[in-house]
Amino acid sequence: MAEETWLEGIISIEAALASGSRDVLGIYVHMTPKRERDRRLARLRQTAVSANIPVQLVDEDFIVACVSGKSHGGVIASVGPRRFVSLEELLGEGVRPFLVMLDGVEDPFNFGQAVRSLYAAGADGLVLRPRNWLTAAGVVARASAGASELLPTAVAETAEEAAAFYRQRGLTIACASDKQAQSIYETNLNVPLFLLIGGEKRGITRSFLNQADLKLRIPYGRAAYRQSLGVAASAAILSFEIMRQRRK
Repeated sequence: MAEETWLEGIISIEAALASGSRDVLGIYVHMTPKRERDRRLARLRQTAVSANIPVQLVDEDFIVACVSGKSHGGVIASVGPRRFVSLEELLGEGVRPFLVMLDGVEDPFNFGQAVRSLYAAGADGLVLRPRNWLTAAGVVARASAGASELLPTAVAETAEEAAAFYRQRGLTIACASDKQAQSIYETNLNVPLFLLIGGEKRGITRSFLNQADLKLRIPYGRAAYRQSLGVAASAAILSFEIMRQRRK
């Protein structure tokens, strides 16, 4: 039997309800005088009732026993497994899709922060490998401010598989790298794009680097600084530069 999955906090639960990314099975609230006056919580409860989702008042011990986080605000939800779309469906109807694959990210908070930036910058979809941090849904949803539930997501066995699929459909294959790479500020990113961002430790495989159409580098203000940025910062810089170019 699959381990029970919990979302923590109103923002995460609202995102799951709005996106239909998973079934919300029940919402549990530790009510206090302050929360009785919380209009956002009142709206969440009304939405749940309209969708025939049970809302149960519980004590604080129940909340603590179910989740490990501290920022739930006394509201948690029991949810079903995440629904994924196909690689084809991520393309949507746009003429210049912007799709991103996060691979090898070893911390769920960094993963969630990266997804938050990608969603805010207008990425059309996310590709993940089967073993990914969405198994830690509560942490990821909280770190991403609900973006992990809102961003359409597909699964591919490997980055190479996803790249081959999207190359056949006319997308430019790009990755973040510091070797033989060109500045993101001197590269035309206003094209149909599949971007791979690798984790800090494992990075991107040589086989993928060899087949990428674009190797992108984030210029630093200190030329002698050789430490790479973390995945959350890299995702933010890359995705917002792509957004800037597309809006221009």
